[in-house]
Amino acid sequence: MTAAIVGWAHTPFGKFDTETVESLVVRVANEAMEHAGIGPKEVDEIVLGHFNAGFSAQDFTASLVLQADDRLRFKPALRVENACATGSAAVHQAIRTIEAKAGRIVLVVGVEQMTTTPGPQIGQNLLRASYLKEDSEIQGGFAGVFGKIADAYFQRHGDQSDALAMIAAKNHKNGVDNPYAQMRKDFGYDFCRQESDKNPFVAGPLKRTDCSLVSDGAAAVVIADVDTALKMPRAVVFRGTGHAQDFLPMSKRDILKFEGCTEAWQQALAKAGVALSDLSFVETHDCFTIAELIEYEAMGLTPEGQGARAVAEGWTQKDGKLPVNPSGGLKAKGHPIGATGVSMHALSAMQLTGEAGGIQIPNAKLAGIFNMGGAAVANYVSVLERLR
Repeated sequence: MTAAIVGWAHTPFGKFDTETVESLVVRVANEAMEHAGIGPKEVDEIVLGHFNAGFSAQDFTASLVLQADDRLRFKPALRVENACATGSAAVHQAIRTIEAKAGRIVLVVGVEQMTTTPGPQIGQNLLRASYLKEDSEIQGGFAGVFGKIADAYFQRHGDQSDALAMIAAKNHKNGVDNPYAQMRKDFGYDFCRQESDKNPFVAGPLKRTDCSLVSDGAAAVVIADVDTALKMPRAVVFRGTGHAQDFLPMSKRDILKFEGCTEAWQQALAKAGVALSDLSFVETHDCFTIAELIEYEAMGLTPEGQGARAVAEGWTQKDGKLPVNPSGGLKAKGHPIGATGVSMHALSAMQLTGEAGGIQIPNAKLAGIFNMGGAAVANYVSVLERLR
């Protein structure tokens, strides 16, 4: 245990015409430092997670964090990117800085502004997180990629439309009580299950309720070494982490197994010295409901092909044996690409310190986080525990 989260900040996720990447970054950077009880001079390094890929005219964004306070001038700052896992890549980079004793306190910010981009271009931007030599002609952007995965899963394991609707309904219900969520509405199972004018098919068997939202938003965490964290009001320690990068082409692997996800979970749980059953809850990457279904299997909650059991039997509900996405997940909360992984860590820290409000899991002791970039290409897992 070398690093701990000691403060955080989180904007609501949604569509914000009056915000910019810069304004979102400045807001959460200042709020996170204030929450941690530190000043800019105490920050040793800044890491920004920002995917962009065409969403922002302003590229080269690492130094935008310095706009939060002039006293951040000359602090080392860098931007990291790993598709939809960009936020967790930033968090894990901060941990490496602390493990290397190159700094005691690192400010991590994740941000994306997507909604100012025209719809067709959004699809093109997101598709860049796939292997374009094979996937450039897929219709529907990244939804088309996961529609293809869902089709293949249905062919191998049977029609899973009921399970996907249960996952969507669960996450939307959870999102109602999350003040940061973009969509705070309980649609219910029947609406998520049935095709309708308001819930049409988008790609393959995936309907609109199976797809995460295009979002603007930012989140930040302050990460410190453990000795420093013990002197601060809050400390949520990293018990274990894992990062497994897989092949970009789906043709080089069995895309229905999410083997990189499995590898990252095994790494993190082994380092933490715990089993999946020890976790109080999991925040997992439900960019599409089929992803959450396969992740049940990849994390070891069910055997391969039996992920539907976890949701059908209530295991993943807020009062189940392993609550999954009590925040509402990407499905309800929204998915501003660079902010997502940082958001997962901030919300999990809130849970472990009893500060999660309406989404609070009672007596939460251990959190598991899985953040994925591309179609199970970049795979990051964190296991968190409250230290103080």
